[in-house]
Amino acid sequence: MRLGLLSTAKINGEILRAAATTDSVDVVAVASRDGAKAQAYAHERGIERSHAGYETLLEDEGVDAIYISLPNGLHHEWTMHALAAGKHVLCEKPYSRDPAEVEEAFAAAERHGLVLMEALMYRHHPQTVRVHQLVHGGAIGELRAVHATYSFSLNDLADVRARPELAGGALMDVGCYCVSGARLLAGEPERVQAEQVVGETGIDVALFGTMRHAAGVVSQLEASFDAPLRERLEATGTEGTLLVESPWRTDGERRVLLARDDAVERVEIERADSYLRELENFAAAASGEAAPLLGRADALGQARTIDALYRAAESGSAVML
Repeated sequence: MRLGLLSTAKINGEILRAAATTDSVDVVAVASRDGAKAQAYAHERGIERSHAGYETLLEDEGVDAIYISLPNGLHHEWTMHALAAGKHVLCEKPYSRDPAEVEEAFAAAERHGLVLMEALMYRHHPQTVRVHQLVHGGAIGELRAVHATYSFSLNDLADVRARPELAGGALMDVGCYCVSGARLLAGEPERVQAEQVVGETGIDVALFGTMRHAAGVVSQLEASFDAPLRERLEATGTEGTLLVESPWRTDGERRVLLARDDAVERVEIERADSYLRELENFAAAASGEAAPLLGRADALGQARTIDALYRAAESGSAVML
């Protein structure tokens, strides 16, 4: 699959690194609104072609698929342009907080016979698969509660993640992982409540949510730009607890601890590259060899939940889904 990078965002480095280790994907082009920047970026990273402007990348007949790493608020617009140009799309998370945009985009992808996938890379890691298997396989009994956390300190107010017009905010940036993890283990929420702390630029610098799922399961999430780096996913059942110390950034030291009957067991997890597996799944889906791990249903569940959490935080009332 010949992949084009739509923007020169920092996260592209992970895609380039992963693509260099597989025969499934070649990064062949990059675009920036600044042509000189695109040219320098391509030269430094050994990319064959550069484009001055996103539109010209979409016109490149030597590109099969587009990786969109633009700010959140531009995801839908450029996904729709890319699909209209006949390109498969891997769009960075979160695709959107608007369920209607998700529906529109996946309908367009289906209409054009193309693959659209939201890039939640942690979902492709064996650790995530194993955690899901343990919880749903009864390792902790019947699930009762999920706690999900992701925070770090964002001190640069000029960062795109701090700009409300670009759909910045803690829930959109790091909280989408917490939402995804809670949904993966507990299913789609039926009711949500939330509190947010609004920062100087108008985005949520922190959001705390409580979600009620089927069968009496309750999940709680904390997403913050105003706290030290922390990440955690904990599932509690009637017979034990499963703790994942690094659920979202799976490239470093990982510990999954299963506590039952006053004993704690460390669960062995296969080492793997989340970005590589994401790219390979995307390429296989584009060639018709496999189904995309993350499709319309998951992206829609993400958008509905994120939107409901924001509405609950803004209104001070519970929101039903």
